[in-house]
Amino acid sequence: QEHLVESGGGVVQPGGSLRLSCVASAVINFDIMGWYRQAPGKEREMVATISNRNIANYDDRVKGRFTISRDNARKTVFLQMDSLRPEDTAVYYCNQGGTRAGYWGQGTQVTVSS
Repeated sequence: QEHLVESGGGVVQPGGSLRLSCVASAVINFDIMGWYRQAPGKEREMVATISNRNIANYDDRVKGRFTISRDNARKTVFLQMDSLRPEDTAVYYCNQGGTRAGYWGQGTQVTVSS
């Protein structure tokens, strides 16, 4: 059983929107949750994180366009992505518990193209 399962990726035109979801198999109440992305030929990078106190942190390149949120009762984290750009194209990964010893999902592809 996968610990984290992402969904919601797809192909969208520039300026469009997507909403990613990440469902955990375990309780997330006490963990920092995050979304990361990796484009072809590049390293994985942080997109947004949200603490267990709902404090959000964003990469400057997505600030004002993306919104991270969490629903602890549903063990789910969301990433609302608006005003998408071609440079947002990547595989998006969900993380629970931080990058050092946390869990990762299998990723969901987001492609922004006209």
